[in-house]
Amino acid sequence: MALQLLLRLAFLRLTATATATAGPTVQERGFRTLPAAAWPSHFDLNWLPVQETIQIPNNGSAPLLVDVQVFVSNVFNVDILRYTVSSMLLLRLSWLDTRLAWNSGVYPRRAVTLPWDSLWTPGLTIQEALWVDWQDQSPRAQVDPDGHVELYLALTTETNCDFELLHFPRDQSDCNLSFYAFSNTALELEFRAHAVNEIVSVKREYVIRDLKTQVPVQQLVPCFQVTLRLQNTALKAIIALLVPGEALLLADVCGGLLPLRAAERIAYKVTLLLGYLVFHSSLVQALPSSSSCNPLLIYYFTVLLLLLIVSTMETVLLAALLARGNLRAKGGPSPALRGERQDHRDSEPNPEGAPRAKGSGRSLAEAADHVFFLVYVVGVVCSQFIFTGLWMWATCKSDPAPGKAVPHGGQPRL
Repeated sequence: MALQLLLRLAFLRLTATATATAGPTVQERGFRTLPAAAWPSHFDLNWLPVQETIQIPNNGSAPLLVDVQVFVSNVFNVDILRYTVSSMLLLRLSWLDTRLAWNSGVYPRRAVTLPWDSLWTPGLTIQEALWVDWQDQSPRAQVDPDGHVELYLALTTETNCDFELLHFPRDQSDCNLSFYAFSNTALELEFRAHAVNEIVSVKREYVIRDLKTQVPVQQLVPCFQVTLRLQNTALKAIIALLVPGEALLLADVCGGLLPLRAAERIAYKVTLLLGYLVFHSSLVQALPSSSSCNPLLIYYFTVLLLLLIVSTMETVLLAALLARGNLRAKGGPSPALRGERQDHRDSEPNPEGAPRAKGSGRSLAEAADHVFFLVYVVGVVCSQFIFTGLWMWATCKSDPAPGKAVPHGGQPRL
């Protein structure tokens, strides 16, 4: 009895497995029966199965025209350290497939909806995508009696973007999303793309200033490109980066007004330098780096660090020179020379003897410190004007990518 029960359960399991493997079929009046392809467990835009059994609609000698509308609903993460942009898109694809048309007099229906895998659809791949997540893993296409097909695809994607960060944090960059249909050729398929900006919230650091689409010419594979122009609002970065740097530089200039003989001046300069070193180390980690066209702020804060180092070294050297002059003045000469100086002082009294040597050494160090202070102030002011000019008018052209610098199939360089 138990053996019969086990055999029956095994037979039922084999039957269920065979049914699941066969998959469901789509039955529509007036249409042919097509097997539904199995969806992967993690549906991704870069994984669109090639539908070998369903051929692309024939449009005669001309390629099939697919109208694409790209609705950008959100750009929610811009990571300049990783050079990535996360966005939410809605694609509306429409084309004509006369094989799906029917006689509306015989079948009085305005439109029917079909599963995505029961008819031909263009397989799309985003070239710059790191990952793609679909909001609807089972989209359905709408077909009217004339054979016009409409398909809506909603997705969230993270793509690579070559940011132009020379003027960070007032930078502006163009990020491209290139959609390719690798399952067809340019002779079979052609895209006509339009873009619509549906972003209603601008309470973010980066905002979209422009949105456009284009269809590259002379491509072997059908493709269209969406370009997002992102601009940095920069208020937070300016307050967090520029204001502390300018404050430290102003404090260092004010420290030069302290008298050289004051012991607190060296401690003041060293404290400022150590504080700026901590600020500079955290700043280097916060700013992005690039193989070319690094942000001007990296060079600016490096120049500020060099100015603080030079100012601190000047204070230490002149303070040491002044202290050595004071020690020589306080030490006094040997007894024999002291007796001769006493006899000379008796014959020709000179009340300005020793104090004159002491005063001359001190006046030399203080005069050098005064000259350095004036030169330092002029250098600081000039550096600010130079940085402002570079910020306003400097441009930088990034190095070409290896794929663009050397054409494919060119002569190798030994």
